Amino acid sequence: MANYQAAKMDPRTPSGSEPMAMLNELAGNLWWTWDPTAPRLFETVDPELWAATGHNPVLLLRRLGRRRQHQLACKQAFVSELRRTCRRMRAYLRQRPWFQQHYDRRARGSIAYFSMEYGLHESLPQFAGGLGILAGDHFKSASDLGLPLVGVGIFWRQGYTRQWIDKKGRQADRFDHLRPEDLPLSEACNRGGRPVRIRIPVGTETIVARAWQLGVGRTRIMLLDTNLPENSPRDRRLTDRLYSGDRDTRIRQEIVLGIGGWRLLGALEWPIIGCHLNEGHAAFCCLERALETVRALSCSVAEARRLVAATTVFTTHTPIPEGNEVFAPELVREYLGPYVRRCGVRLDQLIAMARINPRDEKEPFGMTPLALRLSSYRNGVSRLHGEVSRKMWQGIWSRRQSRQQAKAALPAHIGSITNGTHARTWLHPLMGDLLDEYLPASWEERQDQAAVWAAAARIPDALLWNLHVALKTELLDFVRARMQARLHHDGVPHAKARLAGINLDPDALTIGFARRFSTYKRATLIFNDLKRLARLVNNRARPVQIIFAGKAHPADMGGKALVAEVVKHARSPRFNGRIAFLEDYDSQIARRMVAGVDVWLNTPQRPKEASGTSGMKPTLHGGLNLSILDGWWPEACADGKNGWAIGDGRDHDGSKAADRRDATALYQRLERDVVPLFYRRDRGNRPTGWIKMMKRSLVTIPPAFNSHRMVKEYLRRYYLPVLRTRTQ
Repeated sequence: MANYQAAKMDPRTPSGSEPMAMLNELAGNLWWTWDPTAPRLFETVDPELWAATGHNPVLLLRRLGRRRQHQLACKQAFVSELRRTCRRMRAYLRQRPWFQQHYDRRARGSIAYFSMEYGLHESLPQFAGGLGILAGDHFKSASDLGLPLVGVGIFWRQGYTRQWIDKKGRQADRFDHLRPEDLPLSEACNRGGRPVRIRIPVGTETIVARAWQLGVGRTRIMLLDTNLPENSPRDRRLTDRLYSGDRDTRIRQEIVLGIGGWRLLGALEWPIIGCHLNEGHAAFCCLERALETVRALSCSVAEARRLVAATTVFTTHTPIPEGNEVFAPELVREYLGPYVRRCGVRLDQLIAMARINPRDEKEPFGMTPLALRLSSYRNGVSRLHGEVSRKMWQGIWSRRQSRQQAKAALPAHIGSITNGTHARTWLHPLMGDLLDEYLPASWEERQDQAAVWAAAARIPDALLWNLHVALKTELLDFVRARMQARLHHDGVPHAKARLAGINLDPDALTIGFARRFSTYKRATLIFNDLKRLARLVNNRARPVQIIFAGKAHPADMGGKALVAEVVKHARSPRFNGRIAFLEDYDSQIARRMVAGVDVWLNTPQRPKEASGTSGMKPTLHGGLNLSILDGWWPEACADGKNGWAIGDGRDHDGSKAADRRDATALYQRLERDVVPLFYRRDRGNRPTGWIKMMKRSLVTIPPAFNSHRMVKEYLRRYYLPVLRTRTQ
């Protein structure tokens, strides 16, 4: 990656410019995104250009003028810090990581991780929401721990929707065009150094794809791209937009990901022993592997299925039946029929494998049933989600199979590994400095140990609270600046600024709600009783303010209606500028919000939240969760000690009465517990009871809900058995 980035340096860069060479080296590997120093170095290069490029260091350096390059080279303090950061990255890449120290002799190959989206940084918008952020954190921890993991995905040239709110308060969508030369990408080449080209059968046609390589610390992610002159205009556009297009487009995209992804790994001649499917989008990878096994071993489809399943891990993320990907059998026949027949397999066998009931011809072709049948290691992403998934998909296995499974004391057909978040990615640098001071040395390497975080209890109350207030002030300044810039752009008079979320106070209780705007997440639940909410928000002695952020899918009219409702309330004089909506939610906004809010609000319809990692991130800063007992929260919540539960854990039955019940429970929690505790102060104006809860949150939640723990769990329960399969 470093050589590639050096080649992409601005041609005006003076020969032998050490600072520019080091900056390009840093920009070429996404390690910089979780280093506490590197982002500040890039910002120092040119603050305005850094903001204008969307925090994209490759584009920043390409646009940097020659005069500024010379100025930087003359700044000794900058060059010294840059050298230290580069040395730290090189040492990181060279050192023998945790996996090599403990397991290296037991593995003779790699696991290929297939995902439709990867959320690594806002400068690389290849993700829509939690699924992609989870994949990004998975890879960062895999890099830190040194796991033999390689990613496969798609390079979305227009990324995901960029949101803006029009003058009527509605979400509008636009899509940027991403150029590989403006990103830390290099074209994937075979052992002979030639760019790889993959031929993918799609119906009666063949689509040609190349791949871009992305360095994520010690790991690599390969992103397929069909924008090549060899393809028709229709096929060139296939990898333009994430989760966009009709069912015809979606099935062809998933063929590219699954079949094309496996063929790419073969062309690169990498020793891949097994696959991990991050959701069902990549299930066609198992099909390609099975048919490849049929051809290579001249075995039956049943035997090929068994062999492929023995080395396949499948993680399901969707507890809502309608959220799982399905296709009409006619589309499957059109785009997979010729491919399957060439392998000597009957198409009806494939379609049957992708149904809960193989004999039900009215049932559509489901990617989740296909992935479940072609994998031996399967999991949901929280304990509750594991239970829900087992009930949802129990029809896949006969009663006899389930009884045999239980009798043999084998693991459940679908287990669970609760998600986690990558600590350094989401830690504010100032909070990271505080943890570096009070936690044991090398705490990051042992962040999944409760004893490590127990030391956070020693942080002085005044120090923790003063830092929290500083981070909240920083967040509110950011919100005001964003809102004022937008108001100025829209020509709104300054006098109306207070009615648009500008009237925010760092001394007020601040609640954050930021996530994908899907109807089941109920972003507007807190507006169920406007009079009651207005009393909370406008209380002069104990005010409450709320910051919202989030996007709806471009085709999700229900989600867009929720966005419009929140924006309407944010603009309403009724709430006196105490409610703000930040448009174009991305990971930059997320990092600021999780560091600065007092309370993280989560109000899904239980049990429709598979995990919900957003609430794990504020706890790194002592933030407190106020949440429905769904997803990960039932495992973490010590009610009234490290956060609060909304309601009693009853499932939502889809009725408005259930919404009213949950809204009432939310108001009661705020009125009786949250608001009084926040405003109960000692003589130094510090909320001692609140700080005690902050520390309890910081001590109890991060050690159990970080991605190092999660990745180690995948390794021990799934990856190691897969990696040992070929060596036994």
